[in-house]
Amino acid sequence: MLGATMKAYHLNGHAGSGRLVRTDLVKPEPASGEVRIRVEATSLNYRDLLILDRAGQGGFDGRVPLCDGAGIVDAVGADVIQWRAGDRVAASYFRDWVSGPFKASYIPSALGSSTMDGMLAEYVVLPATALVAVPEHLTSIEAATLPCAGVTAWHGLIARGGMGKGNTLLVQGTGGVALFGLQFAVALGARAIVISSSDEKLARAHALGASILINYRDTPDWDAAVMTATAGEGVTHVLELGGPGTYDRSLRAVASGGKIIQIGVLTGFGPKPDLARLQWENADIIGVTVGSLEHFTAMNRFLSEHAIHPIVDRVYDFDDAPEAYAHLRSGSHFGKIVVSL
Repeated sequence: MLGATMKAYHLNGHAGSGRLVRTDLVKPEPASGEVRIRVEATSLNYRDLLILDRAGQGGFDGRVPLCDGAGIVDAVGADVIQWRAGDRVAASYFRDWVSGPFKASYIPSALGSSTMDGMLAEYVVLPATALVAVPEHLTSIEAATLPCAGVTAWHGLIARGGMGKGNTLLVQGTGGVALFGLQFAVALGARAIVISSSDEKLARAHALGASILINYRDTPDWDAAVMTATAGEGVTHVLELGGPGTYDRSLRAVASGGKIIQIGVLTGFGPKPDLARLQWENADIIGVTVGSLEHFTAMNRFLSEHAIHPIVDRVYDFDDAPEAYAHLRSGSHFGKIVVSL
């Protein structure tokens, strides 16, 4: 006898660049050490567009997408003592990366990947060790934005980058990671410089605490503008989200002894940094792929202490998930795009 079913989406790799398909799946049951979550919200990241476009390659076909999600504990398996039904939780990006330094063996445990189903379903089952408690001041819609973008910014800028009061952060754009970085900087007492092609988005960034605003369409040599704004010193931290299209300018904008937090590939792959300049400036490049459960927990404490609310651009109903993908692809968003279940 078949078990109860649930609504979900999966990737169909047989339609060229791939497409999102609404489906019904068997409702999963938690085994020993596992927890079943009734997903209330999930959010999109740029990596989800890359995966959608590669749905016919490398095992993505048939997978439930999206790595971000938050909801309510619905059932627990045997030997689970840290969670009970009714607890509000969010899933960690890497199921297996609990603490300590990153290991390549964690890569297959990324949710919504070619090796692991994601969060775009009514129910998911995960190990009890792969969950964090949702900060009490956040809704599930807000909490669903945290696992990838929030943790990425925290891991790179704070856990490894050591950003703090008196530092200056350069933020590229106004997407999810960018705005988390901006909010963290403001809360820590660091100065934030934001570059964007939209004056409207820059005005919204200013309202969040950005002190220096640069429209890179009007000022294509934005690295020179950054140096002018910092009296020739450069910035202590760069949240590098663009990739090869921005990397050289990031190197020219970083201060001596500064840190470039390498995260994004918005302009493609294959950046070739000027390593001679990197050495001359005694600067560091910190490569970041999201973070651990430990990073997530530390970030949540910070969010609670500073009463920080994630910036949500738009919320889509579950049946409109394909429209959420289209909105992300348009690049018109400010902050995070969420699908509510």
